[in-house]
Parts: sequence; C-alpha cells; structure tokens
Amino acid sequence: MYCVRNVTEDLYWVGANDHRLHLFENIHPIPRGVSYNAYLLLDEQTALFDTVDWSACRQLLENLEHLLSGRPLDYLVINHMEPDHGASIEEILIRWPEVKVISTEKSFMLMRQFGFHVDSHELIEVKEGDTQSFGKHVVTFVAAPMVHWPEAMVTFDTTNGVLFSADAFGSFGALDGKLFADEVNFDRDWIDDARRYLTNIVGKYGPHVQLLLKKAGGILDQIKYICPLHGPVWRKDLMYFIDKYDKWSRYEPEEKGVLIAYASMYGNTEAAAQALASKLCEKGVTNVWVYDVSNTHVSQLVSESFRLSHIVLASVTYNLGIYPVMHDYLMHLKALNLQHRTFAIIENGSWACKSGDLMQKFIDDEMKNMTVLNERLSLASALNDSKAVELDTLADAIVESVNA
Repeated sequence: MYCVRNVTEDLYWVGANDHRLHLFENIHPIPRGVSYNAYLLLDEQTALFDTVDWSACRQLLENLEHLLSGRPLDYLVINHMEPDHGASIEEILIRWPEVKVISTEKSFMLMRQFGFHVDSHELIEVKEGDTQSFGKHVVTFVAAPMVHWPEAMVTFDTTNGVLFSADAFGSFGALDGKLFADEVNFDRDWIDDARRYLTNIVGKYGPHVQLLLKKAGGILDQIKYICPLHGPVWRKDLMYFIDKYDKWSRYEPEEKGVLIAYASMYGNTEAAAQALASKLCEKGVTNVWVYDVSNTHVSQLVSESFRLSHIVLASVTYNLGIYPVMHDYLMHLKALNLQHRTFAIIENGSWACKSGDLMQKFIDDEMKNMTVLNERLSLASALNDSKAVELDTLADAIVESVNA
C-alpha cells in the first residue's frame, strides 16, 4: 500500500520510515527510528529526487507507481550516493529503463563502485550552477562536497523555492505521518535527535557546512521549503534550524551550561561528579548535566558536548592511563573537530593518579581552540572532607567561567 504526502504544488514525499533498524550506520542508536526521504516532482516531465535504503525499496516503488499512475519516470536526481539513499538506484533503473540520471561526476563513480549498471542509461553530469528544466520547474545544482561525502550536491527548485538539501538539515527519528517540522513540537521532541544526527554524522565537516550555508545565504529569501533526506521537511521558521546549523558547524555552543562526564569503576569518581554538580547548582549554575561515560552512548555525549559551553572530565586512572571509555569519548571529540569549549578536570587514582595530566595533555595536544581551567580536583581513591576546599574552588572557577 502506498504512503505519500504532498509537500507543495507538484511535489510529493515518497519515502519511508524505519523502526526496525537499531543502529544508524551500524553505530548510532536510533530508538525513535529514522526516515528515508525521497521526493517525486510531477511536472511536464517527472523527476525523482534520491531513493531510499534497500530495506525500504518496496515502499518507494509502491509510492512511485501510485503517483505516476502509468506515466514514465523521466529523471532520477541523485544528490547523495550513500547507501541509505542510493541503495535502490539499481531497482529504479530496472523498473524505468528509459530514466535519465542526473548527478555529479564523483557520484557516478560511486555508483559504479557499488556495482550499479548505470552506463546503459543516459547520464547527465552536472556541476555547480548547472540548471535543468522539467517543464515549469527549473532547478539549479549546488556542489556540497564533504557534507558529508565528497560527491554530495543540493538541488534548488527556483520555481517553488524547494531546497533538496541532501544530508544537511536532517535528523534521526521516523516521521510517522508527520512530514513537516511545524506538525511536531520540534524544540521539545526533535532537537536532540537533530543535534545528535548533525554532530555525529557531519560534525567533522563544519567548514564545509559553513560554505554551503554561505551559498544558501545568497538565495535565503527565495528558499520556502527545505527537504532533507532524513527527518521533517521545513516550511516555517526556517531560520530557527538554519541558526542551529550555523552554531553547530562553527563549533559554537548553543547554551551556557556544564556537562559533567564521569568514568567511575566503583562509584567514588561518580560521587565526586555528583558533589560538583550539587555545588554548581548551589552557586547558581543549574544548567548542569551529568553522564556516566560507561553507560551513555558516545553519540549522546558528543551531542551534549556540542550543545554546552563547559565540559568537566572526571576520570579514574586505569592501567596508568585514562579510563578507556573516557579516552574513547575524547577521541570522538577530536575526530569530530569540536572546538571553543572550556574544560575542567577531576582525576582519581589509588596509588598512581595519572588521568588528569593525560586528559590535559590530550586536550592541549590533540584538540583545537580549547581552554582548560587551572583548578583541578585530585582524589586518592575517594572524595573526603580534606578535599572540600578544592571542590569548592573548582566549582567557583567553573561558575566564574560560565558567567563570564
């Protein structure tokens, strides 16, 4: 049975929702599922913008057959070749053998690498600024390399103001009937998934997102809809989400607040983290979030690190090093290029307390544009009354920095 929704005149969502997949890219938990968005334009000539994951191919085909109602599919536009969007290309080519395929040079290279038999079809290779008419709708193609694959582009329909934004402006979460961002309470129910999606999938490529935003800035007054490949379509309050992308891609925090990430073996480092959280709240800084790195998925830690201005690392020493899950968290922050944060350190060790120096060295040597507060809380096995002054001093330093 088909399941489609009208986006605007002549344009339909023909994608699918997936609640069966547990790990996006086989790494990021998606308890609320994910959508695979594809869009069909019914003009004098028909055009499909991207496909879906192979697991959702049957739904895509049913949607297309319903809307086409015997009409040919004239064009297939591929903005992004990653398999969660490009996996069904071969099936489209089989079902509609006369279809013309529009994409970039690198995208066609990837299609061949994935084993798709595209060379028996008419291929239209486009680059920045090229246009294509489907009748009354004229689209222009904009290169978006490394957002977040090198072949990516976005497509702008100059007729109706639709921006097909590929993986930009997307989100985890299945749509479940609600296609538009204004049909949900996005700031309450979706923003965390949108941030976790962007920061973990595209976060490393902030400068490339900034370049795309600059390109979009030139036509901002013309963009009426943003149609991403995952998550809701935007038709209202576009600047709300564009502003979020601008902050995330510049590595600027959304909020002044404190993330306390602790690595604790037997609960003593956790107790110190909780004591610090209580002190901060007593002193008026209440936007405080405490996470156990051992049982919080690193994608959530990354998302929170992009959201908040200050990060406290509280780690036990393990094999004379940083506790492994804490080290993994730091490696993710490095890989995703997080910058412009202020760190504070709590270290613990029963006989050789090394984690603090090692965490400081990692921040100083491996990361960019970071500040580490001089105040540090050092523990020998557990927090006790003799450390009350140090705890208070650390809290005061964090509060002063947050309020600066």
